[in-house]
Amino acid sequence: MYEYQYIRLQATGTMSVEFKDRQEVIDRYAAEGWRYAGWIPAILGAYGAIGQIDLVFEREV
Repeated sequence: MYEYQYIRLQATGTMSVEFKDRQEVIDRYAAEGWRYAGWIPAILGAYGAIGQIDLVFEREV
């Protein structure tokens, strides 16, 4: 069985979207024993622009 952790990140920028600190978040959770499992778009803006994402981490319990 696995447990999951979801971390929400806010997009920055207008013409091009960036998610700051994404690599640091992934590294931090990996150091705590979590495995990066993927991401989910959480909030979409006008014309399908991604405003927020959830990074998904998992670990076996």
